[in-house]
Amino acid sequence: MSRLESIKAMVEQAPADSRIRFMLCMEYLGAQQWEEALAELAALVERDPDYVTAYYQGGRANEQLGRDDQARAWYERGIATAKRINDAHALSELQAALDLLG
Repeated sequence: MSRLESIKAMVEQAPADSRIRFMLCMEYLGAQQWEEALAELAALVERDPDYVTAYYQGGRANEQLGRDDQARAWYERGIATAKRINDAHALSELQAALDLLG
């Protein structure tokens, strides 16, 4: 069983576990499967809107696809989330990514 298949099985067993779902997202990103990663990231933030790291990765995946407007939207949602949950580190990373995007 591949690593991707193993993580998918873990998600099936615990679909509400944000950490496991994020692992799946990262596996897709590592494999440059941007659409699959975005689908999982969207599912993750729908279930757990405070999982602020997902917004950075969603922006990054959209940038890889040349979708700057969607990337900007992910970063902006992440910035709003980071401010709301008072996560200064995530806020600075998201703001930097947004600034680089222009």
